Amino acid sequence: MRGSRRYKHVIDTPDPGKWELAGYEESLPISEKSNPITRELDKADPNTLVQLLRDCDAEIFQEEDETIINYQRLYSESILKTVADIAKKVQQIIESPEDGLIVLSGCGTSGRLALLLANSFNRLMRGLHQSPCYSYIIAGGDRSIVTAQEAPEDNPAQGQEELQRVCEGKKKVVFIGISCSLSAPFIAGQLDYCMKNLDVFLPVLVGFNPVSMSRNDRIEGWDSTFRQVAEQMQNLHDAQRAFVLNPAVGPEGLCGSSRMKGGSATKILLETLFLVAHKASSKVEVTEKCLLEILRTYERAHKVTYSHSKKIAALLKQSATSLQKKGHLYILGWGTLGLVGIMDAVECVPSYNADWRDVRGFINGGYHTLENQEGELTPPGAEFAVSHEDFMKSILPTVSVMDTIVFLFTLDDEVEEVEKLVELVKEKTSNIHAVCHATAGQYLPNSTKKMIPSPIVITWPILFLEYEGAFIQTFQRELSSKWILDTVTSGAHVLKGKIYRNFIVDFTICNSKHFQRAVSVLQRLTGHPHARCTETLLQSIYGEQTLSEQIRNTETSQHIRAAMSRDKVLPVAIVSLLRNCSVAEARTRLESSESIRAAIESSLNVPGRKRVAESSEMAGRSR
Repeated sequence: MRGSRRYKHVIDTPDPGKWELAGYEESLPISEKSNPITRELDKADPNTLVQLLRDCDAEIFQEEDETIINYQRLYSESILKTVADIAKKVQQIIESPEDGLIVLSGCGTSGRLALLLANSFNRLMRGLHQSPCYSYIIAGGDRSIVTAQEAPEDNPAQGQEELQRVCEGKKKVVFIGISCSLSAPFIAGQLDYCMKNLDVFLPVLVGFNPVSMSRNDRIEGWDSTFRQVAEQMQNLHDAQRAFVLNPAVGPEGLCGSSRMKGGSATKILLETLFLVAHKASSKVEVTEKCLLEILRTYERAHKVTYSHSKKIAALLKQSATSLQKKGHLYILGWGTLGLVGIMDAVECVPSYNADWRDVRGFINGGYHTLENQEGELTPPGAEFAVSHEDFMKSILPTVSVMDTIVFLFTLDDEVEEVEKLVELVKEKTSNIHAVCHATAGQYLPNSTKKMIPSPIVITWPILFLEYEGAFIQTFQRELSSKWILDTVTSGAHVLKGKIYRNFIVDFTICNSKHFQRAVSVLQRLTGHPHARCTETLLQSIYGEQTLSEQIRNTETSQHIRAAMSRDKVLPVAIVSLLRNCSVAEARTRLESSESIRAAIESSLNVPGRKRVAESSEMAGRSR
């Protein structure tokens, strides 16, 4: 496959950043580094927030720069070749689907994307009168689609059991395990099982760190680390018995928040791969030109989306105002855009330690439209109510002037249905916004414009005539909506004071990755060594200044369970270390502060205190 160095970008991608230089936070994987673009994100106004996150998203499409560090990038020859090689393996399943299966698996956002992609390509196959052959697995089961269920990510045995269940009776399986940071034990267990059964399985690992940066800590109750599994796969790569697909897309705009850039890059990579596989099954040769044509459409999506930056900033500002005033953000979506809205809302809970009621997504048709394997989810709890009917019945009566409502639809949807719902909402609040997608030649009806004062209307060109190509329009709309919602909800929590610099300083510690990240954030903001930071984090979790030997010797999983029942665990630990005070005093200071960020800022500005937090490069050195 020829090189892609002469490829001309559709968008202006940033110059190679500081994060690519040797020595920049060298002990940290790319996915956990602090992105220099957003170093002062917490001080930005809404317009600047959108611009900074736009530039971070553009890094997905940046070419490698061999004069700095030769990370594999999306357009690197080696990555394009790997995509083409996997596509040929997928093609074989598509052409003989009777005994074959393509399985996508992930945790959290990656699992929700697995559902979205599996359903999209099964729909494509049914339209071609072919037997659907895609399936998905999400850690924690279908409950994790609509609620935050982070703990199952740490269970490799459960991952293996789910894989065996889904693939029972199949003779050939292409398994795609998605772990953006190359860290999830759930996925490691599945990949390990595949490599022990290569007569049936072709394992593919998708993530955005080099294998050398994959997680190497002991996994509780298991005999391998993620890195050992990834290295074993890498050894099988040249023989095409396994594949590692891991371009570097740069650190997240919010440090470690892989729901954002990692999720977007996952969608771009896998949709490109599957589209190429389907083209190949139609006797179209898989070439670099074919790959680049598809990738170009996603670059165009970035350009088109962020051409509406001013309106996105206005939506961000209004959403932040609602959350700051104890109001809510409700996202009402149609079709697959409804799932995009649910994905974004659910992730606010662990990402920003938000109440599940703060940001909620709803989809027309509920679980029927979601097309999840388990169908209607009816366990106790209002958080499982996700249809528009549920919204009208349970939420609309309580909507107030403090709430913001976003309508997410296309002009191919029933616009009259949208208008009816808008009319009902207008009786409760004037904070009504819309993200509407149109194809060239379509226009938002005047009646809708009168109801929604300043809609974000995104018009897409007609791209291709062939059937598979028509799906790209849908994929662009989904990605565009994801970028907008990621920016809006992340920016709203920045303005709410949940972020210091570009570090999320109040996330839920609900799995081992988050526990490690909390210790890392403590090190980077306070300059204290790993052992001291771990001890203070445990003091905050248990509310005890003196830790018993029993607590000190407890497995991390027990600490995580304890952390999930306490509020502001990480902020308390940060303030305690910065002020050298007890966790009880730190909690009191936080409760009297206007925001978490303000409490941290004032703690850093204590007279006589050295600003050790200026040097994030010190992270991990004391470990």
